[in-house]
Amino acid sequence: MTRLLVIEDNEMNRDMLSRRLTRRGYEVLVACDGVEGIEAARNHLPDLILMDLSLPEMDGWTATQILKSDSNTRHIPVIVLTAHAMESDRQKAFSAGCDAFDTKPVEIARLTEIMTRLLQERTNHADHPSG
Repeated sequence: MTRLLVIEDNEMNRDMLSRRLTRRGYEVLVACDGVEGIEAARNHLPDLILMDLSLPEMDGWTATQILKSDSNTRHIPVIVLTAHAMESDRQKAFSAGCDAFDTKPVEIARLTEIMTRLLQERTNHADHPSG
């Protein structure tokens, strides 16, 4: 079963996303802030992370940079989910190391398409490492 980590401080968003993804067959872990998210990622090594940007304790940009600089977590795809829809926010997220960017409100069909693509790319890369 594919394990996801949802890092989201808004309880309604977190619960909605968790329920909808669980119904689609994913195992969903949750974290409420960037610090907790980094700890959960390091402890559980999820297959994919859904990262909000506006988080307490540590924002999503910083948390993504930390995860992508850690040799144990850098391989985990990070999809930024945010209401920050400006192009500058998008560029800042990619500069931090995110693998994909999606805006809120979340459209679950669009999100699962992005997730499927990233998980497939990760599988293909693992099957055929460059080197």
